[in-house]
Amino acid sequence: MSLSYYVYISDSKVDMLLPQIDPGFGAKRQTEVGVNLSVLSAKRTTEGPPNDRITRLEAVVRYLRDHGDLGTVEAPGQYFWGSLRMRWGAFRDDPASSLVFFGGRSEDTVVALGGSYRHVYDYVPDAEAHGVGRSMMSSMLDGLGITSDLEDEYVADAVDGDLDRVDRAALGRVERAVARLRWPAQSVEFVAKRLLHGESPDGTGTSVLLGTPLYAAVVD
Repeated sequence: MSLSYYVYISDSKVDMLLPQIDPGFGAKRQTEVGVNLSVLSAKRTTEGPPNDRITRLEAVVRYLRDHGDLGTVEAPGQYFWGSLRMRWGAFRDDPASSLVFFGGRSEDTVVALGGSYRHVYDYVPDAEAHGVGRSMMSSMLDGLGITSDLEDEYVADAVDGDLDRVDRAALGRVERAVARLRWPAQSVEFVAKRLLHGESPDGTGTSVLLGTPLYAAVVD
Protein backbone atom coordinates (compact mmCIF):
# COMPACT_ATOMS: atom_id res chain seq x y z
CA MET A 1 0.00 0.00 0.00
CA SER A 2 1.35 3.41 -0.98
CA LEU A 3 1.45 5.89 1.89
CA SER A 4 1.36 9.68 1.77
CA TYR A 5 3.30 11.89 4.17
CA TYR A 6 1.86 15.40 4.32
CA VAL A 7 4.58 18.02 4.28
CA TYR A 8 2.37 21.07 3.61
CA ILE A 9 -1.26 21.87 4.40
CA SER A 10 -2.58 25.41 3.90
CA ASP A 11 -4.90 25.85 6.86
CA SER A 12 -5.76 29.39 5.72
CA LYS A 13 -7.10 28.17 2.35
CA VAL A 14 -8.96 25.27 3.97
CA ASP A 15 -10.47 27.59 6.58
CA MET A 16 -11.64 29.93 3.82
CA LEU A 17 -13.13 27.25 1.55
CA LEU A 18 -14.64 24.79 4.01
CA PRO A 19 -17.45 27.01 5.38
CA GLN A 20 -18.52 27.72 1.78
CA ILE A 21 -18.56 24.01 0.96
CA ASP A 22 -20.17 22.69 4.13
CA PRO A 23 -21.32 25.29 6.69
CA GLY A 24 -22.27 22.50 9.10
CA PHE A 25 -18.92 20.76 9.02
CA GLY A 26 -17.67 19.86 12.46
CA ALA A 27 -21.13 19.69 14.01
CA LYS A 28 -21.29 16.86 16.45
CA ARG A 29 -23.12 13.86 15.12
CA GLN A 30 -23.26 10.16 15.87
CA THR A 31 -23.32 7.28 13.50
CA GLU A 32 -24.33 3.76 14.31
CA VAL A 33 -22.04 1.27 12.64
CA GLY A 34 -23.01 -2.38 12.56
CA VAL A 35 -20.66 -5.10 11.49
CA ASN A 36 -22.10 -8.55 10.87
CA LEU A 37 -19.77 -11.37 9.99
CA SER A 38 -20.36 -15.09 10.06
CA VAL A 39 -18.58 -15.49 13.39
CA LEU A 40 -18.48 -11.93 14.62
CA SER A 41 -21.13 -9.34 15.27
CA ALA A 42 -20.09 -5.98 16.58
CA LYS A 43 -21.77 -2.66 17.01
CA ARG A 44 -20.15 0.59 17.85
CA THR A 45 -21.01 4.25 18.05
CA THR A 46 -18.63 6.65 16.40
CA GLU A 47 -18.45 10.41 16.54
CA GLY A 48 -18.43 12.53 13.40
CA PRO A 49 -15.07 13.27 11.83
CA PRO A 50 -12.67 15.14 14.10
CA ASN A 51 -12.13 18.78 13.26
CA ASP A 52 -8.40 18.32 12.62
CA ARG A 53 -6.46 19.76 9.73
CA ILE A 54 -6.22 16.59 7.64
CA THR A 55 -9.94 15.78 7.94
CA ARG A 56 -10.82 19.36 7.03
CA LEU A 57 -8.44 19.28 4.08
CA GLU A 58 -9.89 15.99 2.82
CA ALA A 59 -13.39 17.48 2.87
CA VAL A 60 -12.25 20.39 0.68
CA VAL A 61 -10.31 18.19 -1.75
CA ARG A 62 -13.23 15.77 -2.04
CA TYR A 63 -15.55 18.65 -2.94
CA LEU A 64 -13.13 20.03 -5.53
CA ARG A 65 -12.77 16.58 -7.06
CA ASP A 66 -16.51 15.92 -7.20
CA HIS A 67 -17.92 19.39 -7.88
CA GLY A 68 -15.14 21.95 -8.39
CA ASP A 69 -12.97 23.09 -11.27
CA LEU A 70 -10.11 20.69 -10.54
CA GLY A 71 -7.84 20.01 -13.50
CA THR A 72 -4.38 18.57 -14.03
CA VAL A 73 -0.97 20.11 -14.56
CA GLU A 74 -1.45 19.69 -18.32
CA ALA A 75 -4.98 21.15 -18.29
CA PRO A 76 -5.44 23.15 -15.07
CA GLY A 77 -8.75 24.51 -13.91
CA GLN A 78 -9.03 27.04 -11.11
CA TYR A 79 -7.37 24.25 -9.13
CA PHE A 80 -5.14 21.45 -10.32
CA TRP A 81 -3.92 18.08 -9.09
CA GLY A 82 -0.60 16.44 -9.84
CA SER A 83 1.96 13.86 -8.82
CA LEU A 84 5.50 14.73 -9.90
CA ARG A 85 9.13 14.42 -8.97
CA MET A 86 9.77 17.78 -7.32
CA ARG A 87 12.50 19.62 -5.49
CA TRP A 88 11.28 21.70 -2.57
CA GLY A 89 12.29 23.61 0.51
CA ALA A 90 12.68 27.08 2.01
CA PHE A 91 13.59 29.28 -0.94
CA ARG A 92 17.21 30.36 -1.28
CA ASP A 93 18.23 27.76 1.33
CA ASP A 94 17.02 29.98 4.18
CA PRO A 95 15.33 27.72 6.79
CA ALA A 96 13.50 30.74 8.21
CA SER A 97 12.28 32.02 4.85
CA SER A 98 8.58 32.87 4.63
CA LEU A 99 8.44 31.17 1.20
CA VAL A 100 8.41 27.43 0.66
CA PHE A 101 8.86 26.53 -2.99
CA PHE A 102 8.19 23.31 -4.94
CA GLY A 103 9.47 22.87 -8.48
CA GLY A 104 9.24 20.08 -11.03
CA ARG A 105 8.07 19.30 -14.52
CA SER A 106 5.90 16.89 -16.45
CA GLU A 107 6.63 16.06 -20.08
CA ASP A 108 5.28 19.38 -21.35
CA THR A 109 4.82 21.62 -18.30
CA VAL A 110 7.13 23.28 -15.77
CA VAL A 111 5.28 23.34 -12.44
CA ALA A 112 6.07 25.66 -9.55
CA LEU A 113 4.20 25.85 -6.25
CA GLY A 114 4.78 28.41 -3.54
CA GLY A 115 3.25 29.19 -0.19
CA SER A 116 3.87 30.31 3.34
CA TYR A 117 6.48 28.33 5.27
CA ARG A 118 4.23 28.38 8.33
CA HIS A 119 2.03 25.74 6.68
CA VAL A 120 4.89 23.24 6.52
CA TYR A 121 4.77 20.45 9.08
CA ASP A 122 7.41 21.06 11.79
CA TYR A 123 8.01 24.54 10.44
CA VAL A 124 10.42 26.99 12.08
CA PRO A 125 8.22 28.96 14.55
CA ASP A 126 10.03 32.24 13.87
CA ALA A 127 9.24 32.03 10.14
CA GLU A 128 6.13 34.18 10.58
CA ALA A 129 8.37 37.09 11.55
CA HIS A 130 9.99 37.09 8.11
CA GLY A 131 7.41 38.97 6.09
CA VAL A 132 3.97 38.44 4.58
CA GLY A 133 2.67 34.94 3.91
CA ARG A 134 3.88 33.74 0.53
CA SER A 135 0.62 32.33 -0.79
CA MET A 136 -0.16 35.81 -2.12
CA MET A 137 0.82 36.15 -5.78
CA SER A 138 2.74 39.43 -5.59
CA SER A 139 4.60 38.40 -2.44
CA MET A 140 5.55 35.04 -3.90
CA LEU A 141 6.89 36.61 -7.10
CA ASP A 142 8.84 39.12 -5.03
CA GLY A 143 10.32 36.19 -3.12
CA LEU A 144 11.49 34.72 -6.41
CA GLY A 145 13.03 38.04 -7.43
CA ILE A 146 10.19 38.82 -9.85
CA THR A 147 8.58 42.25 -10.07
CA SER A 148 4.91 42.00 -11.03
CA ASP A 149 1.78 44.06 -10.89
CA LEU A 150 -0.29 40.95 -10.27
CA GLU A 151 -2.55 41.06 -7.25
CA ASP A 152 -3.46 38.41 -4.72
CA GLU A 153 -4.05 34.85 -5.84
CA TYR A 154 -7.83 35.02 -5.59
CA VAL A 155 -8.07 38.08 -7.85
CA ALA A 156 -5.43 37.59 -10.55
CA ASP A 157 -5.73 34.58 -12.85
CA ALA A 158 -3.69 35.07 -16.02
CA VAL A 159 -4.39 32.28 -18.52
CA ASP A 160 -3.36 31.36 -22.05
CA GLY A 161 -4.24 34.10 -24.52
CA ASP A 162 -4.52 36.76 -21.81
CA LEU A 163 -0.90 37.41 -20.88
CA ASP A 164 0.74 40.81 -21.02
CA ARG A 165 4.47 41.57 -21.11
CA VAL A 166 4.84 41.54 -17.32
CA ASP A 167 3.07 38.20 -17.02
CA ARG A 168 5.25 36.62 -19.71
CA ALA A 169 8.35 37.87 -17.94
CA ALA A 170 7.05 36.35 -14.71
CA LEU A 171 6.53 32.98 -16.44
CA GLY A 172 10.12 33.06 -17.68
CA ARG A 173 11.47 33.86 -14.23
CA VAL A 174 9.39 31.09 -12.64
CA GLU A 175 10.76 28.61 -15.19
CA ARG A 176 14.34 29.67 -14.46
CA ALA A 177 13.75 29.48 -10.70
CA VAL A 178 12.64 25.85 -11.06
CA ALA A 179 15.68 25.04 -13.21
CA ARG A 180 18.00 26.42 -10.51
CA LEU A 181 16.66 24.23 -7.70
CA ARG A 182 19.25 21.86 -6.25
CA TRP A 183 17.38 20.19 -3.41
CA PRO A 184 16.96 16.38 -3.59
CA ALA A 185 13.95 15.36 -5.70
CA GLN A 186 11.02 13.53 -4.13
CA SER A 187 7.72 12.18 -5.45
CA VAL A 188 5.16 14.80 -4.45
CA GLU A 189 1.37 14.71 -4.77
CA PHE A 190 -0.51 17.98 -4.51
CA VAL A 191 -3.66 19.98 -5.09
CA ALA A 192 -3.05 23.66 -5.78
CA LYS A 193 -4.80 26.90 -6.70
CA ARG A 194 -3.78 28.13 -10.15
CA LEU A 195 -2.11 31.54 -10.12
CA LEU A 196 -0.43 31.89 -13.49
CA HIS A 197 -0.41 29.65 -16.56
CA GLY A 198 0.91 30.16 -20.04
CA GLU A 199 3.47 29.24 -22.66
CA SER A 200 7.12 29.77 -21.82
CA PRO A 201 8.53 32.88 -23.52
CA ASP A 202 11.55 30.84 -24.69
CA GLY A 203 9.59 29.63 -27.71
CA THR A 204 10.00 25.90 -27.04
CA GLY A 205 6.26 25.32 -26.60
CA THR A 206 6.68 24.34 -22.96
CA SER A 207 3.93 25.50 -20.59
CA VAL A 208 4.68 27.10 -17.23
CA LEU A 209 2.23 26.69 -14.36
CA LEU A 210 2.48 28.55 -11.06
CA GLY A 211 0.20 27.70 -8.16
CA THR A 212 -0.11 27.77 -4.43
CA PRO A 213 -0.84 24.42 -2.77
CA LEU A 214 -3.76 23.39 -0.61
CA TYR A 215 -1.56 20.47 0.29
CA ALA A 216 1.60 18.69 -0.75
CA ALA A 217 2.48 15.17 0.31
CA VAL A 218 5.55 13.02 -0.26
CA VAL A 219 4.42 9.64 -1.60
CA ASP A 220 6.22 6.29 -1.63
